[in-house]
Amino acid sequence: MTPIILSGGSGSRLWPLSRKLYPKQFLALTGEQTLFQQTLQRLSIEGMQPPVLVANQEHRFIVLEQLEQIDLQAQMLLLEPFGRNTAPAVAMAALQLIAEGRDELMLVLPADHVLDDQQAFRQALALATVAAEKGEMVLFGVPADRPETGYGYIRGQADGTLPDGVARVASFVEKPDAQRATEYVKSGDYYWNSGMFLFRASRFLEELKHHDVDIYDTCLLALERSKREGTQIAIDPATFACCPDNSIDYAVMEKTSRACVVPLAAGWNDVGSWSSIWEVHDKDEAGNVTKGDVVIEDSRNCLIHGNGKLVSVLGLDDIVVVETKDAMMVAHKDRVQDVKKLVSKLDAQGRCETQNHCEVYRPWGSYDSVDMGGRFQVKHITVKPGAQLSLQMHHHRAEHWIVVSGTAKVTCDDREFLLTENQSTYIPMTSVHRLSNPGKIPLEIIEVQSGTYLGEDDIERLEDVYGRSDAVAAGATH
Repeated sequence: MTPIILSGGSGSRLWPLSRKLYPKQFLALTGEQTLFQQTLQRLSIEGMQPPVLVANQEHRFIVLEQLEQIDLQAQMLLLEPFGRNTAPAVAMAALQLIAEGRDELMLVLPADHVLDDQQAFRQALALATVAAEKGEMVLFGVPADRPETGYGYIRGQADGTLPDGVARVASFVEKPDAQRATEYVKSGDYYWNSGMFLFRASRFLEELKHHDVDIYDTCLLALERSKREGTQIAIDPATFACCPDNSIDYAVMEKTSRACVVPLAAGWNDVGSWSSIWEVHDKDEAGNVTKGDVVIEDSRNCLIHGNGKLVSVLGLDDIVVVETKDAMMVAHKDRVQDVKKLVSKLDAQGRCETQNHCEVYRPWGSYDSVDMGGRFQVKHITVKPGAQLSLQMHHHRAEHWIVVSGTAKVTCDDREFLLTENQSTYIPMTSVHRLSNPGKIPLEIIEVQSGTYLGEDDIERLEDVYGRSDAVAAGATH
């Protein structure tokens, strides 16, 4: 059995904590480890192969770093140039397995869900395996125990041809209103759609070719034209751009006669909204969940997430407050499903706050925007031991570097020299330069940029050990 981990979402309903370039699956929202890392560690099961990861090209270094943090390796990393929903993502993985002569069972899991009960998960997986071995397409359904309007539903019905405990999928239901959701819960025949599947690779491709041949043909061609380097496969963008955007549910599961549902009562939560975050955390005696420097007075059932500043609330019920360095979001808990509407509006205005945090992660480390004015910008830059930035130049700005801690190796035109704590240097405009950390501890510097244009697209990358090009780097510093 090969797990296929889908890690391409943007998590817009968890803005402002989740951003397009650092989405929710890479955040530690429910514990010390990220949702992505929790998903991977859930798979330490006998007979389970190393995972196949499907992720956005822009998240490649985040994925690799988070794998390294938990000492795991992927057997394959499929890099999408842009998202085309779950059906093409799974199709690319299935086609690659078949190309390698491996018609294995595929356990498809989103990278951003929570499961509290590992034993219940394993029991459901064992039952699903029996059905999938017989050619069925299994969907894991969470028994609907409350009228939740934010989930899709599945209606199951008995089928004597299936193993005991497995039901045939009678119908899929879109997110219902509160009245219909209440009726579904009372009937006992409905499950929440978990977005988790198990089927054989050849079975999925057979059904996909029958029900949505455009996705099948486009993915087959895209894979042929993709570039492979070691375990990483960069999907051909020109071909993939022609692929229809569709989910597994719409493309296959709602059309096939082989869909069945296995109950999954394992404390599942898709962590898809701020109300979900509130649900999975411990609460105080008034039902409040807090993180950071938070003071609450006369408030109930609130979620207050601070990130540095003191956040104080008074006389609030069922309110969500999320503070980050560059944005604050306040919403009623009943409306948090609509946070993505705010994100869409901000995107339409060209706001950068939906794309990235003030602290931006790069394969060599990170940088944090500290201050910005009309002709200056200040950044706190951290470089990992042994790492180096690209060899580059800027046409419209000069830079001053001040070492806070560690040792910096500086290249500036034809000079190369070391700087230690409290030393500084000046990088003139158009100078070819590079910053490296030759030491064994993180290098921290303060960078002060000055010039007529400080946009992140003012970078000409001349050499890069991470294989990034100027096209990839547009909008990304260093």
